[in-house]
Amino acid sequence: MKKAKAFALRVIRLYKFLIEERKEFVMSKQVLRCGTSIGANLTESTYAQSKADFVSKSSIALKEAAETEYWLELLHESEYIDNIAFESISNDCSELIKLLTSRIKTAKSNP
Repeated sequence: MKKAKAFALRVIRLYKFLIEERKEFVMSKQVLRCGTSIGANLTESTYAQSKADFVSKSSIALKEAAETEYWLELLHESEYIDNIAFESISNDCSELIKLLTSRIKTAKSNP
């Protein structure tokens, strides 16, 4: 999924900004870990061994996206990232969550 990869690249740039400019090392590592694993799990789902495996990998990607959203909120509310940066990356994360939710529902409903 191209959107997940583009999002991961944004998260990597955010991580670099946070450690270099803001000297924030804990939350930035968390958002890097979960924000980049969304695409990794989607890539795994492409090669799923079964429908159940596909749904499982996609569900893990969804959980990682939800966790990413949480860390982004903390970074924003603790003033490590400003409103503009937060709104932009948070909107992308929300879009991924919607896409993943739809993907899982569709897979579960198809025989």
